[in-house]
Amino acid sequence: MQNPDPYVSPFTWRYGSPEMRELWSEVKARSLYRRIWVALARVQSRYGLVAPEQVADLEAHMDEVNFARSLEIENEIHHDVMAEIRTFAEQCPVGGGIIHLGATSMDVRDNATALQVREALDLILNKLDALLLIFAGQIELWAETPCIGFTHIQPAEPTTLGYRLAFYAQDLLQDHLDLARLRAEWRGKGFKGAVGTSASYRLLLGNTTTPAQFEAEVMAELDLPAWPVANQTYPRRQDWAILTALSGMGSTLYRFAFDLRILQTPAIGEWGEPFGSKQVGSSAMPFKRNPIHSEKVNSLARYLAQLPRVAWDDAAHSLLERTLDDSANRRIILPNAFLTADELLSVSLRLVRDLRLNEAAITRNLTLYGPFAGIEPLLMRLVKAGADRQEMHEILREIAMRTWINVEAGQLNPLSDLLTAEERLLAYLPASEIRAALNARDYVGDAPVRALNLAQRIRESVKK
Repeated sequence: MQNPDPYVSPFTWRYGSPEMRELWSEVKARSLYRRIWVALARVQSRYGLVAPEQVADLEAHMDEVNFARSLEIENEIHHDVMAEIRTFAEQCPVGGGIIHLGATSMDVRDNATALQVREALDLILNKLDALLLIFAGQIELWAETPCIGFTHIQPAEPTTLGYRLAFYAQDLLQDHLDLARLRAEWRGKGFKGAVGTSASYRLLLGNTTTPAQFEAEVMAELDLPAWPVANQTYPRRQDWAILTALSGMGSTLYRFAFDLRILQTPAIGEWGEPFGSKQVGSSAMPFKRNPIHSEKVNSLARYLAQLPRVAWDDAAHSLLERTLDDSANRRIILPNAFLTADELLSVSLRLVRDLRLNEAAITRNLTLYGPFAGIEPLLMRLVKAGADRQEMHEILREIAMRTWINVEAGQLNPLSDLLTAEERLLAYLPASEIRAALNARDYVGDAPVRALNLAQRIRESVKK
């Protein structure tokens, strides 16, 4: 019995935007093949290798991709590029006979892939621009709002909400710079023939021009620079570089999403991801407000992090002038990497834009744990008043550890009362100054200024 519901990748319908899916579709790839063959024929026509009417015939049928017919031929001959050549040639009675003249398959496929990757990078960078600007707005809004900081996932000293958000935004800005640099440096294979020597083109061109000049003219038609040296393919290290940069962006978004999940736990309760009025949190527990979007970011970013390893192997095992053992996995890892990155950005845009901040919980935690953070400024005041730092550190540590017993029992923090009753401290500072030191709400240094400076830098760096 035939399966009525054959497997379809989640990237086909669940993850990634329609634009990114369309870009990596087989029809898009075939249309790029045809664009490349037309560009090749146009330049060959300049040198008298093909007739103008043959070029015109190819141009007239360039957009008539017939994937079903190509697949039918491929099932017979087991070569996808030749199947597309024959399909295109069937549609072009005048020009069909000169399609692919002098070229090898990877002159077409690798240049087509390079064009796809570059267009995919544009989609990613546009979404990254939008996300960075949303981060900048949130940083500016919350730059001066104090909250308790956490180190080792334990209450530490205060920071500000805007400064915490700046951590992720700064890394994301660096991700943007890395991806933009790769976009600017992105290259195709060019037209160098079977092993990269351009021998076929030299034979065709004779003394009319050099293969390098011919290649430059075809690549200009495609508006794509070429690697000066390539074997049958463009250097596979290029794939590894772009997947590494995408996974780097994934790590930034992963960290933001993981922190959001921690801060959404009821014990802290300061942050929360958006939750729709009719959203269901659990099939068994109707009260649940699970952070499913943050968890999706963590799940997909974890997958994206593994793909550079496959690209590393492709680059490292690109033996001599070329092997085919990269071909099958590149059909998977390149589209999936960009679709994953696209989905990560789409989800993160909503998380940052609609981030729920519970100011009551922020104040509660700052009130509960903030006095502990005042111990450091108190220590410095005591030393400035003439006390021995090491002796004071031990006294403050002992009192703080006793205080934790009350806090863990759910009682009010008694640290201020215990410290102002300690004679060894009162010998150096009056009780009023001890209490003043423990008000750590303003103990955030220049965090607001640094956060605002980063937001301004983002606005200056990201295209409007």
